[in-house]
Amino acid sequence: MSEKQSNTSSNDSDAEGVAGDSAVETVDPFTADSSESAGEQETGGTAVTNEPKPEPEGPTAVKATLASRKAHLTVSRVEPWSVMKFSFVISLVCFIILFVAVVVIYATLSMLGVFDELTNMLNALLEGDGGDDELGLNPAAWFSPGRVLGYTGVIGALNVVLLTALSTVGAMLYNLVADLVGGVDVTLSEAE
Repeated sequence: MSEKQSNTSSNDSDAEGVAGDSAVETVDPFTADSSESAGEQETGGTAVTNEPKPEPEGPTAVKATLASRKAHLTVSRVEPWSVMKFSFVISLVCFIILFVAVVVIYATLSMLGVFDELTNMLNALLEGDGGDDELGLNPAAWFSPGRVLGYTGVIGALNVVLLTALSTVGAMLYNLVADLVGGVDVTLSEAE
């Protein structure tokens, strides 16, 4: 190996050892130009410049492909305990919504006088010819706030119990049927 080749290979190894953001150029000491710029320093045949590298013209990062990933899954079992807890909470929230809606609607209709007019109309129909309430009915008690909200509470509580029980039984039935036919296939795709 000639002296020039060994010098070049040692210069290459020196250039690899220099770290930082500055550009590293390997210069052959035999052909080095005497007109080096003021920003360059010569160290053993290697010139280190403080000038930044010119930026490449195009983007250097590889762009990710826009293909979406899909996963085909099968729901083969549903845990009845988790279904019971979930359905209980959902039916409880629905009960609260129902109760609040009935309170708002009752208050609105009561302020408009709908229940008073309805009570008067029913009393006029029930009096008949004798002027007394022959059937012993009291329409004013039908539309009292205690009765309306009480019935709403009872119906809402029954709905909570029934929806929770039916959902749990439905989860058990799904598990039995899934053992026979293999469950429900679901395809999931990744959102971008």
